[in-house]
Amino acid sequence: MDWTLFAIFLAACFAAGSTGALFEPGKWYESLSKPSWTPPNWLFPVAWATLYLFIAAAAARVAPLEGSQYAMAFFALQIALNTLWTPVFFGLKRMGAGMVVLVALWIAVATTLGIFWSLDWIAGLLFVPYLVWVTVAGALNYTVWRMNPDAQPT
Repeated sequence: MDWTLFAIFLAACFAAGSTGALFEPGKWYESLSKPSWTPPNWLFPVAWATLYLFIAAAAARVAPLEGSQYAMAFFALQIALNTLWTPVFFGLKRMGAGMVVLVALWIAVATTLGIFWSLDWIAGLLFVPYLVWVTVAGALNYTVWRMNPDAQPT
């Protein structure tokens, strides 16, 4: 693996993740009804840090390969959507719009996983936990949205 590429992709991932520090859940999110299966708050930064390491490693494996143009385009799309969700959901407090972003993110991650897998099965495998996490996040976003139909942005 090219460690310079890894560092660049890791920086991109953590830049995306920095929106979590800029748009924290706060009192609004704490006041919402949530399902019993909501992960504990401490798990989110641990999960994302681990996922970002996997995502960056996968991208660093695929980027130098012949024919990786579409893989890198979908990588860019999924990291942009990943970056967008937090400001939409926690910043604007728009759960429905957050769901739209998450559906697009899920499609982008699944597509990236598939293209990565076709170029390097290890890179594809490194994207599997990310797709699982985005699936759980989508289910949580949807459930919280449905459980709080009258929640208004503050």
